[in-house]
Amino acid sequence: MTVDDPVWSVLGRSPDGNLVIADLTGDGSERRRTAVASTALPALVTAAGPARRWVWSDTARWYPPLLAAGVVVSRCHDLRLSHTILRGSTLVTDAAALHTHPEWDGPAADAVAPAAETLFDLEERGGGASVPDGIDEALAEFARQRASLETATDPGRLRLLLAAESAGAVIAVELHAAGLPWDGGVHDAILVELLGPRPVAGRLPARIEELAVRVRDALGDPAASLDSQPKLLRALHRVGVLATSTSRWELAQYDHPVIAPLLEYKKLMRLLSANGWAWMEEWAAEGRFRPVYVPGGVVTGRWASSGGGALQLPRQLRPAVRADPGWRLIVADVAQLEPRVLAAMARDTALADAARGTDLYAGIVAEGVVATRQEAKIAVLGAMYGATTGDSGRLVPALRRAYPRAMTLVDDAARIGEDGGIVTTWLGRSAPAPSAGWRDVQSGAGAAEATAADETRARRSARDRGRFTRNFIVQGTAAEWALAWLADVRGRLAAFDPVDEVGRSGPVFGRRAHLAFFLHDEIIVHAPAAQADAAAEAVRAAADAARRLLFGDFPLDFPLDLRIAEDAGKA
Repeated sequence: MTVDDPVWSVLGRSPDGNLVIADLTGDGSERRRTAVASTALPALVTAAGPARRWVWSDTARWYPPLLAAGVVVSRCHDLRLSHTILRGSTLVTDAAALHTHPEWDGPAADAVAPAAETLFDLEERGGGASVPDGIDEALAEFARQRASLETATDPGRLRLLLAAESAGAVIAVELHAAGLPWDGGVHDAILVELLGPRPVAGRLPARIEELAVRVRDALGDPAASLDSQPKLLRALHRVGVLATSTSRWELAQYDHPVIAPLLEYKKLMRLLSANGWAWMEEWAAEGRFRPVYVPGGVVTGRWASSGGGALQLPRQLRPAVRADPGWRLIVADVAQLEPRVLAAMARDTALADAARGTDLYAGIVAEGVVATRQEAKIAVLGAMYGATTGDSGRLVPALRRAYPRAMTLVDDAARIGEDGGIVTTWLGRSAPAPSAGWRDVQSGAGAAEATAADETRARRSARDRGRFTRNFIVQGTAAEWALAWLADVRGRLAAFDPVDEVGRSGPVFGRRAHLAFFLHDEIIVHAPAAQADAAAEAVRAAADAARRLLFGDFPLDFPLDLRIAEDAGKA
């Protein structure tokens, strides 16, 4: 590639509202601008080829109409997501220019692809101010981001994070477009089995109504309100159940005839409201579940969901996730992702040895650190989340003796947080600074007129922030590994030949293996049956490639629980 060949193409709108492509050379200088008709843009993007990296304000605004037109973008740079990372990263030594442009802190656009007749009508959907889509604004923001990277203390890691975050944004749009294969008949059968036949409007399913009668009988109140927490608590108190909340963890501690039917009632009501018949009609129509993913929606970099509840898919409904005829699902999740990431970040070879080729918790038991797998799990989670009482408080000291590097890493992160400092993930995403209210509480405890209550409140808020920063670095780095895994899987599947057996995943993904679902440490690939084994191998190879990309030659594995099946039900 010569210096005259464009490396980047920035997509935006001119002041008069027309689409414009600005091609840049490798050093970021503008080579040329081209006005583009909306109808011609898909062909131009296709002709540019897979080596072109597209720069745009927000993937959720620009990519859906391209995908709807049958165009797949290989790589992009999402200015909105990158701005958020760079503006807050401690690796960026000069973020002043980024902070002076808060317009780039806007929310993501609605990720739902527009209809064909409104192709490239990029007005904000769903309300709220979005980031700019003008070509001049995009070019200026891209220049600010490049400048901030040039002076960063570790630009290589930040570039990798921005590439992974932008790849995730592309994948989120593709997941929505392809959808997760969903069998409405299986879903309905599960609901009928658990709840009873679908009731007429205004009535609850028979099983829930039966449980409601049992609960009210046990309360001795035929008119008791079961769906208002204050009213339900008052009814419980009248029969001697002195709970302070209606959480199942607290209610389960009481021995009273009302508890069992009440817990079952609450469980089935959650299923009905979150994934019942109305949900199926809205989110899983026409054989596809199409949630709206929000990359970077959690402060640690984890994804969120703004519709459909993709991140809360209940276990009992997973058999409804069913491949198209002639296709298969490759379902893969990582065993103990966050503890393994902790071992790699800390370069703790002892913890890595416990995890190699086996269940990490079982490995800790085998090394004699604790007595049972459950104790190992409690200890590790306690270490990452800062638990200091109960079983966690009793077991964590054993981890400190066995795995001092890993424990020092999270303990140091907690101390930094308690002191009001900022911690940063492996690739450079930084935790937000403490709020002004938090600082007021801390400074108030040191004032001459401070009371014991002020000091107690300050210690509590400091410990809370320490628990947050302790977990931030681990959860955030695990999210980075998962993004690298996703991006590598996507690239490997893109190399597969299309097949004649057409699925129902739309014009782009109906003839090729593709990602169909993502949940923190789990992915589902939908693949033609003839390519299922190759797709499974791609998923495994991508997991190892992500390990090497982030952690180099550190001797650690990320074993997958992987299966090829017609549905996603778990045994």
